[in-house]
Amino acid sequence: MFKLKKMILTFSLIVAVLMSSFAGVSVNAVVPEKIEAGKSRVLMEYGTGQILSEYNKLEHLPIASVTKLMTLLLAFEALDSGKLSLEQELIASENAAGMGGSQVFIDANSSYKVENLLHAIIISSANDACVMIAEELAGSEADFVVLMNQKIKSLGGNDTNYGNCTGLPCANAYSCANDVALVMREVIQHPKYFEISKIWMEDFQHPSGRVTEMANTNKLLRSYTGCDAGKTGSTNEAGFCMSATAKKGNMRLIAVVLGADNSKSRFGTCATLFDWGFANYSSECLLDKNQDLDIEYNVKLAKNTSPVRASESYYALTQKGEKSNLNIEYEMFNLNAPLAKGSIIGKAIITDNGVVVAEINIETIQDIEVMNYSDRIKSIVKEWNLFANK
Repeated sequence: MFKLKKMILTFSLIVAVLMSSFAGVSVNAVVPEKIEAGKSRVLMEYGTGQILSEYNKLEHLPIASVTKLMTLLLAFEALDSGKLSLEQELIASENAAGMGGSQVFIDANSSYKVENLLHAIIISSANDACVMIAEELAGSEADFVVLMNQKIKSLGGNDTNYGNCTGLPCANAYSCANDVALVMREVIQHPKYFEISKIWMEDFQHPSGRVTEMANTNKLLRSYTGCDAGKTGSTNEAGFCMSATAKKGNMRLIAVVLGADNSKSRFGTCATLFDWGFANYSSECLLDKNQDLDIEYNVKLAKNTSPVRASESYYALTQKGEKSNLNIEYEMFNLNAPLAKGSIIGKAIITDNGVVVAEINIETIQDIEVMNYSDRIKSIVKEWNLFANK
Protein backbone atom coordinates (compact mmCIF):
# COMPACT_ATOMS: atom_id res chain seq x y z
CA MET A 1 0.00 0.00 0.00
CA PHE A 2 1.05 3.56 -0.68
CA LYS A 3 2.41 5.30 2.34
CA LEU A 4 0.34 8.28 3.41
CA LYS A 5 2.52 10.95 4.90
CA LYS A 6 1.68 14.31 6.31
CA MET A 7 4.52 16.69 6.87
CA ILE A 8 3.87 19.92 8.66
CA LEU A 9 6.22 22.84 8.24
CA THR A 10 5.59 25.98 10.22
CA PHE A 11 6.78 29.22 8.78
CA SER A 12 7.07 32.07 11.26
CA LEU A 13 7.46 35.24 9.31
CA ILE A 14 8.82 37.62 11.90
CA VAL A 15 9.60 41.01 10.52
CA ALA A 16 11.42 43.63 12.61
CA VAL A 17 9.50 46.79 13.34
CA LEU A 18 10.64 49.65 11.17
CA MET A 19 9.42 53.00 12.42
CA SER A 20 8.42 55.38 9.67
CA SER A 21 5.76 57.95 8.97
CA PHE A 22 3.70 55.20 7.24
CA ALA A 23 4.06 52.49 9.91
CA GLY A 24 0.84 50.82 11.02
CA VAL A 25 -1.22 51.45 7.89
CA SER A 26 -3.73 48.73 7.00
CA VAL A 27 -3.77 46.65 3.83
CA ASN A 28 -5.76 48.45 1.11
CA ALA A 29 -5.11 51.76 2.86
CA VAL A 30 -4.87 54.77 0.57
CA VAL A 31 -1.43 56.23 0.08
CA PRO A 32 -1.13 59.70 1.73
CA GLU A 33 -2.47 62.63 -0.24
CA LYS A 34 0.95 64.04 -1.06
CA ILE A 35 1.28 61.52 -3.90
CA GLU A 36 0.40 62.64 -7.43
CA ALA A 37 -2.50 60.42 -8.34
CA GLY A 38 -3.49 61.11 -11.91
CA LYS A 39 -7.07 59.99 -12.55
CA SER A 40 -6.54 56.43 -11.31
CA ARG A 41 -3.82 54.32 -9.71
CA VAL A 42 -3.04 50.92 -8.23
CA LEU A 43 -0.16 49.43 -6.29
CA MET A 44 -0.19 45.61 -6.37
CA GLU A 45 2.08 43.09 -4.65
CA TYR A 46 3.06 40.62 -7.35
CA GLY A 47 3.26 37.37 -5.38
CA THR A 48 -0.19 37.51 -3.81
CA GLY A 49 -1.87 39.82 -6.31
CA GLN A 50 -3.07 41.89 -3.36
CA ILE A 51 -3.83 45.57 -3.87
CA LEU A 52 -1.86 47.62 -1.34
CA SER A 53 -3.13 51.00 -2.43
CA GLU A 54 -5.65 52.25 -4.94
CA TYR A 55 -7.39 55.35 -6.17
CA ASN A 56 -10.38 54.99 -8.53
CA LYS A 57 -9.01 51.57 -9.51
CA LEU A 58 -12.11 50.56 -11.52
CA GLU A 59 -12.71 53.85 -13.31
CA HIS A 60 -13.10 53.32 -17.06
CA LEU A 61 -10.37 55.24 -18.85
CA PRO A 62 -8.43 55.15 -22.14
CA ILE A 63 -4.98 53.64 -21.53
CA ALA A 64 -3.17 54.47 -24.80
CA SER A 65 -0.20 52.18 -25.55
CA VAL A 66 -0.46 50.39 -22.19
CA THR A 67 -2.97 48.36 -24.23
CA LYS A 68 0.05 46.64 -25.78
CA LEU A 69 0.63 44.67 -22.58
CA MET A 70 -2.27 42.43 -23.57
CA THR A 71 -0.94 42.11 -27.12
CA LEU A 72 2.39 41.03 -25.64
CA LEU A 73 0.74 38.59 -23.23
CA LEU A 74 -1.04 36.78 -26.07
CA ALA A 75 2.20 36.76 -28.08
CA PHE A 76 4.16 35.21 -25.21
CA GLU A 77 1.48 32.62 -24.65
CA ALA A 78 1.62 31.76 -28.35
CA LEU A 79 5.38 31.29 -28.00
CA ASP A 80 4.84 29.01 -25.01
CA SER A 81 2.32 26.89 -26.90
CA GLY A 82 4.42 26.67 -30.05
CA LYS A 83 2.00 28.68 -32.17
CA LEU A 84 4.78 31.23 -32.64
CA SER A 85 8.55 30.94 -32.57
CA LEU A 86 11.12 33.70 -32.07
CA GLU A 87 12.87 32.85 -35.35
CA GLN A 88 9.63 32.71 -37.34
CA GLU A 89 9.45 35.17 -40.24
CA LEU A 90 6.23 37.16 -40.74
CA ILE A 91 5.26 39.07 -43.87
CA ALA A 92 4.10 42.63 -43.25
CA SER A 93 0.67 43.43 -44.69
CA GLU A 94 -0.22 46.80 -46.20
CA ASN A 95 -2.53 47.29 -43.23
CA ALA A 96 0.22 46.71 -40.67
CA ALA A 97 2.71 48.91 -42.53
CA GLY A 98 0.15 51.71 -42.68
CA MET A 99 -0.31 52.08 -38.93
CA GLY A 100 0.14 55.60 -37.58
CA GLY A 101 1.43 56.75 -34.23
CA SER A 102 4.57 55.23 -32.72
CA GLN A 103 6.13 52.76 -35.16
CA VAL A 104 9.34 51.35 -36.57
CA PHE A 105 8.22 52.04 -40.15
CA ILE A 106 8.09 48.45 -41.39
CA ASP A 107 8.02 47.84 -45.13
CA ALA A 108 4.88 46.26 -46.57
CA ASN A 109 5.40 42.78 -48.01
CA SER A 110 8.78 42.46 -46.26
CA SER A 111 9.71 39.69 -43.86
CA TYR A 112 10.48 40.29 -40.18
CA LYS A 113 11.39 37.90 -37.37
CA VAL A 114 8.96 37.55 -34.46
CA GLU A 115 11.74 38.30 -31.97
CA ASN A 116 12.55 41.58 -33.73
CA LEU A 117 8.88 42.53 -33.70
CA LEU A 118 8.70 41.91 -29.96
CA HIS A 119 11.72 44.16 -29.47
CA ALA A 120 9.95 46.86 -31.50
CA ILE A 121 6.79 46.60 -29.39
CA ILE A 122 8.48 46.51 -25.99
CA ILE A 123 11.23 49.08 -26.59
CA SER A 124 9.63 51.40 -29.12
CA SER A 125 5.88 50.74 -28.63
CA ALA A 126 5.59 50.07 -32.35
CA ASN A 127 2.01 49.94 -33.60
CA ASP A 128 2.99 48.39 -36.93
CA ALA A 129 4.75 45.50 -35.18
CA CYS A 130 1.71 44.94 -32.96
CA VAL A 131 -0.60 44.57 -35.93
CA MET A 132 1.78 42.11 -37.60
CA ILE A 133 1.64 39.89 -34.50
CA ALA A 134 -2.14 40.26 -34.26
CA GLU A 135 -2.72 39.33 -37.89
CA GLU A 136 -0.48 36.29 -37.59
CA LEU A 137 -2.22 34.96 -34.48
CA ALA A 138 -5.83 35.67 -35.40
CA GLY A 139 -5.96 36.43 -39.12
CA SER A 140 -6.99 40.04 -38.58
CA GLU A 141 -6.64 42.71 -35.91
CA ALA A 142 -10.41 42.64 -35.33
CA ASP A 143 -10.35 38.90 -34.58
CA PHE A 144 -7.29 39.38 -32.37
CA VAL A 145 -9.21 41.98 -30.34
CA VAL A 146 -11.82 39.30 -29.63
CA LEU A 147 -9.03 37.17 -28.12
CA MET A 148 -7.82 40.14 -26.10
CA ASN A 149 -11.25 40.70 -24.58
CA GLN A 150 -11.66 37.01 -23.83
CA LYS A 151 -8.28 36.93 -22.10
CA ILE A 152 -8.90 39.90 -19.82
CA LYS A 153 -12.17 38.32 -18.69
CA SER A 154 -10.35 35.08 -17.88
CA LEU A 155 -7.98 37.05 -15.66
CA GLY A 156 -10.88 38.52 -13.69
CA GLY A 157 -10.81 41.88 -15.44
CA ASN A 158 -14.39 43.05 -15.81
CA ASP A 159 -13.79 46.72 -16.54
CA THR A 160 -11.94 46.57 -19.84
CA ASN A 161 -13.01 46.64 -23.45
CA TYR A 162 -10.21 46.57 -26.00
CA GLY A 163 -10.89 48.20 -29.34
CA ASN A 164 -7.58 47.48 -31.04
CA CYS A 165 -4.20 45.92 -30.31
CA THR A 166 -2.23 49.16 -30.17
CA GLY A 167 -4.01 51.65 -27.92
CA LEU A 168 -4.57 54.17 -30.69
CA PRO A 169 -7.73 56.26 -30.00
CA CYS A 170 -10.79 54.09 -30.57
CA ALA A 171 -14.48 54.46 -29.78
CA ASN A 172 -15.67 52.47 -26.74
CA ALA A 173 -12.18 51.28 -25.82
CA TYR A 174 -11.30 51.55 -22.14
CA SER A 175 -9.66 49.80 -19.23
CA CYS A 176 -8.88 50.56 -15.58
CA ALA A 177 -5.87 50.56 -13.29
CA ASN A 178 -6.96 47.31 -11.64
CA ASP A 179 -7.21 45.40 -14.93
CA VAL A 180 -3.93 46.81 -16.22
CA ALA A 181 -2.23 45.48 -13.06
CA LEU A 182 -3.79 42.05 -13.68
CA VAL A 183 -2.36 41.96 -17.20
CA MET A 184 1.04 43.22 -16.08
CA ARG A 185 1.17 40.49 -13.43
CA GLU A 186 0.74 37.88 -16.17
CA VAL A 187 3.16 39.44 -18.65
CA ILE A 188 6.05 39.59 -16.18
CA GLN A 189 5.87 35.84 -15.67
CA HIS A 190 7.60 35.55 -19.05
CA PRO A 191 11.40 35.94 -18.75
CA LYS A 192 11.72 37.15 -22.36
CA TYR A 193 9.73 40.26 -21.47
CA PHE A 194 12.28 41.23 -18.81
CA GLU A 195 15.17 40.50 -21.14
CA ILE A 196 13.86 42.92 -23.75
CA SER A 197 12.43 45.51 -21.33
CA LYS A 198 15.88 46.29 -19.93
CA ILE A 199 17.25 47.36 -23.34
CA TRP A 200 17.63 51.14 -23.40
CA MET A 201 18.49 51.74 -27.07
CA GLU A 202 18.63 49.43 -30.08
CA ASP A 203 18.58 49.52 -33.87
CA PHE A 204 15.71 47.85 -35.72
CA GLN A 205 17.06 46.30 -38.89
CA HIS A 206 14.87 46.22 -42.01
CA PRO A 207 15.36 43.62 -44.79
CA SER A 208 16.22 46.46 -47.17
CA GLY A 209 19.17 47.45 -44.99
CA ARG A 210 17.42 50.51 -43.61
CA VAL A 211 17.72 51.03 -39.82
CA THR A 212 15.21 52.52 -37.38
CA GLU A 213 16.62 53.67 -34.07
CA MET A 214 14.58 52.62 -31.03
CA ALA A 215 14.70 54.21 -27.57
CA ASN A 216 12.99 52.92 -24.43
CA THR A 217 10.39 55.33 -23.05
CA ASN A 218 10.48 53.86 -19.51
CA LYS A 219 12.73 56.35 -17.71
CA LEU A 220 12.29 54.48 -14.43
CA LEU A 221 14.72 51.87 -15.73
CA ARG A 222 17.48 54.39 -15.11
CA SER A 223 16.03 56.55 -12.36
CA TYR A 224 14.53 53.99 -9.94
CA THR A 225 16.67 51.23 -8.43
CA GLY A 226 14.86 47.91 -8.77
CA CYS A 227 12.62 48.86 -11.70
CA ASP A 228 13.24 46.34 -14.46
CA ALA A 229 10.20 46.58 -16.76
CA GLY A 230 7.29 48.79 -17.67
CA LYS A 231 5.05 50.18 -20.39
CA THR A 232 4.24 53.81 -21.06
CA GLY A 233 1.43 55.28 -23.10
CA SER A 234 0.05 58.71 -23.92
CA THR A 235 -2.57 60.30 -26.14
CA ASN A 236 -4.51 63.55 -25.86
CA GLU A 237 -7.50 61.52 -24.70
CA ALA A 238 -5.72 59.23 -22.24
CA GLY A 239 -3.18 61.65 -20.81
CA PHE A 240 0.04 60.08 -19.57
CA CYS A 241 -0.20 56.43 -18.48
CA MET A 242 2.26 53.96 -16.99
CA SER A 243 2.46 50.38 -15.77
CA ALA A 244 5.77 49.46 -14.15
CA THR A 245 7.26 46.81 -11.90
CA ALA A 246 10.15 46.89 -9.44
CA LYS A 247 11.76 44.36 -7.13
CA LYS A 248 13.70 44.83 -3.89
CA GLY A 249 14.72 41.85 -1.78
CA ASN A 250 12.04 39.16 -1.99
CA MET A 251 9.21 41.50 -2.93
CA ARG A 252 8.05 42.63 -6.35
CA LEU A 253 5.51 45.43 -6.79
CA ILE A 254 3.41 46.55 -9.75
CA ALA A 255 2.40 50.21 -10.05
CA VAL A 256 -0.19 51.56 -12.48
CA VAL A 257 -0.97 55.22 -13.06
CA LEU A 258 -3.56 56.37 -15.60
CA GLY A 259 -4.44 59.87 -16.77
CA ALA A 260 -1.50 61.78 -15.32
CA ASP A 261 -1.09 65.39 -16.43
CA ASN A 262 2.42 64.97 -17.79
CA SER A 263 5.20 62.44 -18.27
CA LYS A 264 7.14 63.55 -15.18
CA SER A 265 4.05 63.06 -13.03
CA ARG A 266 3.47 59.44 -14.12
CA PHE A 267 7.08 58.48 -13.40
CA GLY A 268 7.10 60.32 -10.08
CA THR A 269 3.83 58.73 -9.00
CA CYS A 270 5.06 55.21 -9.76
CA ALA A 271 8.30 55.87 -7.88
CA THR A 272 6.41 57.18 -4.84
CA LEU A 273 4.11 54.17 -4.87
CA PHE A 274 7.11 51.85 -5.00
CA ASP A 275 8.85 53.70 -2.14
CA TRP A 276 5.76 53.46 0.03
CA GLY A 277 5.16 49.81 -0.71
CA PHE A 278 8.74 48.70 -0.07
CA ALA A 279 8.88 50.74 3.14
CA ASN A 280 5.75 49.21 4.62
CA TYR A 281 5.45 45.61 3.43
CA SER A 282 7.45 42.40 3.22
CA SER A 283 6.85 39.36 1.04
CA GLU A 284 8.07 35.79 1.47
CA CYS A 285 7.81 32.99 -1.08
CA LEU A 286 6.67 29.91 0.85
CA LEU A 287 6.20 27.67 -2.18
CA ASP A 288 8.20 28.20 -5.35
CA LYS A 289 6.84 26.41 -8.41
CA ASN A 290 10.36 26.41 -9.89
CA GLN A 291 12.01 24.65 -6.93
CA ASP A 292 11.93 20.93 -6.03
CA LEU A 293 10.19 20.10 -2.74
CA ASP A 294 12.01 18.06 -0.12
CA ILE A 295 9.11 15.81 0.84
CA GLU A 296 8.77 12.04 1.02
CA TYR A 297 6.36 10.05 -1.09
CA ASN A 298 6.05 6.52 -2.37
CA VAL A 299 4.37 5.27 -5.53
CA LYS A 300 3.51 1.58 -5.60
CA LEU A 301 5.41 -0.47 -8.23
CA ALA A 302 7.46 2.55 -9.30
CA LYS A 303 10.67 1.83 -11.20
CA ASN A 304 12.06 5.30 -10.57
CA THR A 305 11.29 8.45 -8.64
CA SER A 306 10.66 12.00 -9.79
CA PRO A 307 11.31 15.36 -8.18
CA VAL A 308 8.06 17.08 -7.24
CA ARG A 309 7.03 20.71 -7.26
CA ALA A 310 4.07 22.89 -6.38
CA SER A 311 1.83 23.66 -9.33
CA GLU A 312 1.97 27.35 -8.41
CA SER A 313 3.96 29.58 -6.13
CA TYR A 314 2.56 30.85 -2.86
CA TYR A 315 3.60 34.06 -1.15
CA ALA A 316 2.98 35.47 2.30
CA LEU A 317 2.56 39.24 2.55
CA THR A 318 3.04 41.02 5.88
CA GLN A 319 3.19 44.59 7.03
CA LYS A 320 6.49 45.55 8.54
CA GLY A 321 6.18 45.37 12.30
CA GLU A 322 3.68 42.51 12.17
CA LYS A 323 4.11 38.75 12.51
CA SER A 324 2.36 36.07 10.49
CA ASN A 325 2.36 32.33 11.23
CA LEU A 326 1.51 29.99 8.38
CA ASN A 327 1.42 26.19 8.42
CA ILE A 328 1.97 24.04 5.33
CA GLU A 329 0.79 20.44 5.47
CA TYR A 330 1.72 18.10 2.63
CA GLU A 331 -0.81 15.35 2.04
CA MET A 332 0.38 12.72 -0.44
CA PHE A 333 -2.07 10.52 -2.32
CA ASN A 334 -2.25 6.73 -2.67
CA LEU A 335 -1.16 6.12 -6.27
CA ASN A 336 0.31 3.38 -8.46
CA ALA A 337 2.87 3.59 -11.27
CA PRO A 338 3.02 4.47 -14.08
CA LEU A 339 2.53 8.24 -13.72
CA ALA A 340 3.08 10.79 -16.46
CA LYS A 341 5.02 14.00 -16.00
CA GLY A 342 2.75 16.55 -14.36
CA SER A 343 0.71 13.98 -12.44
CA ILE A 344 -0.80 15.28 -9.21
CA ILE A 345 0.52 13.17 -6.36
CA GLY A 346 -0.58 15.27 -3.41
CA LYS A 347 -1.41 18.73 -2.21
CA ALA A 348 -0.04 21.44 0.02
CA ILE A 349 -2.64 22.69 2.48
CA ILE A 350 -1.79 26.16 3.76
CA THR A 351 -3.47 27.39 6.94
CA ASP A 352 -3.34 30.64 8.86
CA ASN A 353 -4.30 30.21 12.52
CA GLY A 354 -6.07 26.96 11.66
CA VAL A 355 -8.02 28.41 8.73
CA VAL A 356 -7.31 26.95 5.28
CA VAL A 357 -6.25 29.79 3.00
CA ALA A 358 -5.00 27.77 0.01
CA GLU A 359 -4.66 24.25 -1.39
CA ILE A 360 -1.98 23.78 -4.05
CA ASN A 361 -1.34 20.65 -6.09
CA ILE A 362 1.99 18.81 -5.88
CA GLU A 363 3.09 17.43 -9.25
CA THR A 364 5.77 15.19 -10.70
CA ILE A 365 8.20 16.84 -13.10
CA GLN A 366 9.26 13.58 -14.74
CA ASP A 367 7.52 10.37 -15.82
CA ILE A 368 7.41 7.60 -13.21
CA GLU A 369 7.67 4.22 -14.91
CA VAL A 370 6.20 0.98 -13.66
CA MET A 371 8.45 -1.96 -12.73
CA ASN A 372 8.56 -4.89 -15.12
CA TYR A 373 8.84 -8.49 -13.93
CA SER A 374 12.64 -8.37 -13.80
CA ASP A 375 12.60 -5.10 -11.87
CA ARG A 376 10.26 -6.61 -9.28
CA ILE A 377 12.51 -9.65 -8.77
CA LYS A 378 15.51 -7.35 -8.29
CA SER A 379 13.56 -5.25 -5.83
CA ILE A 380 12.56 -8.30 -3.79
CA VAL A 381 16.15 -9.58 -3.73
CA LYS A 382 17.41 -6.16 -2.66
CA GLU A 383 14.92 -5.91 0.17
CA TRP A 384 15.71 -9.47 1.27
CA ASN A 385 19.45 -8.73 1.38
CA LEU A 386 18.84 -5.61 3.41
CA PHE A 387 16.69 -7.60 5.84
CA ALA A 388 19.22 -10.45 6.07
CA ASN A 389 22.11 -8.07 6.82
CA LYS A 390 20.40 -6.36 9.72
